[in-house]
Amino acid sequence: MIRPLAAQDLPAVAAIDAALSGRARREYFGRRLAAAQRDPERHLQLAAQENGRLAGFMLGRALEGEFGRSEPALRLEAFGVEPLAQGHGLGMALATAFEQQAARRGLREMRTTALWRQHALLQFLDHAGYTLAPSHVLDCAIAGAPLGGSREEPVERAAQPADANDYGTPRAGDFQALARDDIEVGVLGERDVEGVARVDRGHTGRDRRGYLCRTLREALADSAVRVSLVARVDGAVAGYLMARVDYGDFGRSEPAAVIDTVGVDPLRLHLGIGRALLSQLFMNLAGLGVERVETVLAPGNLDLLGFFYDAGFRPSERLSFLKKL
Repeated sequence: MIRPLAAQDLPAVAAIDAALSGRARREYFGRRLAAAQRDPERHLQLAAQENGRLAGFMLGRALEGEFGRSEPALRLEAFGVEPLAQGHGLGMALATAFEQQAARRGLREMRTTALWRQHALLQFLDHAGYTLAPSHVLDCAIAGAPLGGSREEPVERAAQPADANDYGTPRAGDFQALARDDIEVGVLGERDVEGVARVDRGHTGRDRRGYLCRTLREALADSAVRVSLVARVDGAVAGYLMARVDYGDFGRSEPAAVIDTVGVDPLRLHLGIGRALLSQLFMNLAGLGVERVETVLAPGNLDLLGFFYDAGFRPSERLSFLKKL
């Protein structure tokens, strides 16, 4: 029997996952179940019940604007079938019910990622009809990143006059500033929604205030998962970065940060705002003990690809998969 996952299923879900991964991730699944209760429209979570007990689960979350997407999609975050119940078709039954409910919600595609070494998972995705997506999956090790740590180089500043009334004798600044020193960067809050929507509209040409509000509410309700930032110039929102720390998505056993979306005011490009946001993010993640940060880029966005490459990102060992509904 396939049914919606319930809060009381948490112990069984955590036990199945621990048997498959060799690690206890009860807190991660507790957060995902709680997030689904707060916002059921953005989450799809199913359970497979066999002989009166939970034998499998599948968790997903709707994508609205993450990773530069414009088409509604469902991201498959985590799933598992109890080892003793495998081989009975439970995984495919879950996947079929999952896709049917996603289609009823008007979602047009399923997306997920997996390490190229996870052969059993890759075989399942192949059997379920997934294909390689044309997206670029990039990641960066926090410890070796050129931003946010001791390796970060200061930004170049224009020379200042030695005397307030003498503009013919330039002198160097008093100190070498980093990108985040020149731009005000702070934690994204409710008061920033209108400014973020304005910046986003400048890039997309669409009003995505609803998506941004829902994403921000999730960030504020589950601060252990999301670490989003805003940049201000002269008190106005000039850029933003929405990210989260995943402690279990896609079968990860170690915490990793995922950048969902980043934007800079089109009128304030080339001022180092994006660099300042990444620098502050990397520094914050290092303090949290997060070792890697990842993002997914749509094909053809060469400017954004170059931006992330300059920040130390490289092709990930994770592959991106897609299934049209």
